[in-house]
Amino acid sequence: MAKNKKQVKAITSMSEDFAQWYTDICLKAELVDYASVKGFMILRPYGYAIWENMTNILDGMFKKTGHQNVAMPVLIPESLLKKEGELVEGFAPEAAWVTMGGSDKLEERMAIRPTSETMFCDHWAHTLHSWRELPMLYNQWCSVVRWEKSTRPFLRSREFWWQEGHTIHETAAEAEAETEQQLNCYADFCRDALAMPVLKGRKTDKEKFAGAEATYTIEAMMKDGKALQSGTSHYFGDKFSRAYDVTFTGRDNTLQYPYQTSWGASTRLIGAVIMTHGDDNGLVLPPAVAPIQVVVIPVAQHKEGVLDAAYALEQRIKALGLRVKTDDSDQSNGWKYAEYEMKGVPLRVEIGPKDMEKNQCVIARRDTGEKYFVPLEQLEEKVQALLVEVHDNLYESAKQRLEENTFAFTKVEDVKAAMEKHTCFAKTMWCGDEACEIAMKELAGVSSRCIPFEQENLGEVCPVCGKPAKKMVVWGVAY
Repeated sequence: MAKNKKQVKAITSMSEDFAQWYTDICLKAELVDYASVKGFMILRPYGYAIWENMTNILDGMFKKTGHQNVAMPVLIPESLLKKEGELVEGFAPEAAWVTMGGSDKLEERMAIRPTSETMFCDHWAHTLHSWRELPMLYNQWCSVVRWEKSTRPFLRSREFWWQEGHTIHETAAEAEAETEQQLNCYADFCRDALAMPVLKGRKTDKEKFAGAEATYTIEAMMKDGKALQSGTSHYFGDKFSRAYDVTFTGRDNTLQYPYQTSWGASTRLIGAVIMTHGDDNGLVLPPAVAPIQVVVIPVAQHKEGVLDAAYALEQRIKALGLRVKTDDSDQSNGWKYAEYEMKGVPLRVEIGPKDMEKNQCVIARRDTGEKYFVPLEQLEEKVQALLVEVHDNLYESAKQRLEENTFAFTKVEDVKAAMEKHTCFAKTMWCGDEACEIAMKELAGVSSRCIPFEQENLGEVCPVCGKPAKKMVVWGVAY
């Protein structure tokens, strides 16, 4: 092997140290690098390509439901941020401030956007006039800054990339329908693109977004049993409209306040994919978001005709509209196999002299490691079928893991004992009192993940206080 070539390094075993396993994958699969500013990360080309595939799919879904992309300023005047009290109070500990412009001190300090509700409201206050202009269905793709105390690539960084949808509507019913529609959009995306099952539900008042009347969430289970909030949708009522004087002339010719929503998903979803599907060999990517869906490896490529045969396979696969690459570098085959396993490429196609003699190729799956000897005339059909099988297998495996690690309890001490044995999702009844929610954290080490839309009756009383229960809640240890 040539000297000074990059080597594929082993990663920490998932069972040995899950956190280090995760970090190893982020770095060694070349998804991110650490920036010179603490807590910030650089999205490397391979990591950005995953995000780009996610954004392309989501953006198409948003546009099908009538949303338009816009761009808002990155700086928010402090006075504007303060107009809605709950929002500024919720984000004040995480806000980063700009106080100088060049060599001049600013008259008013500016927050680097932690979220953009205020900017959208300020804009709508100038541009909305009549009910005929409603609804306004906007979305923007951008980065935001939140000064997190502890950071980890994708999961919590001081700058992250996301989309934030912001909409205003004539009636509360329309806004609430928008909130539900976008939550379902995220759940569908997780199922169909990320092969990731999620729980859909409403956040408790303690856990809802600052300033929202209601926050809805999708919660996913990672391989270590922890929860990852993977998308949220918020209903604001007309609270923000009143705070920012956003009005319109209604059908009855009176001034009215529109009803508002916001919803967002971020690069945190890349972390979700890593921890839902990855293994001790690296990434395992769902085909829909994999930067390379199929890699072609020429075996004994120095022999006559092998490279040409590999390039021919690449062109045939490319004609299917798939993302395909032929690795014709001088690295060993073993190195190439390990490299593309680390990068999570769903399918590997091999062809060498013996395969050419038999008019076949070999296809290996990343998820199961299974190999198939495929006649060349069946290449297109088999590649397409296997990509579907890879997605379905990833989804079913994750769904089974979620189901097998979700348990119902009636006592706090049983929740605690279960969490000490193995992190999981715990279902219990709840009286609705925030004091009992806080007590669950103190006594069992879990936070409320959501009040699921699909409710079950697990008993009549709250496991903390013994009072009559109102709702079933799913609890867990969250990232």
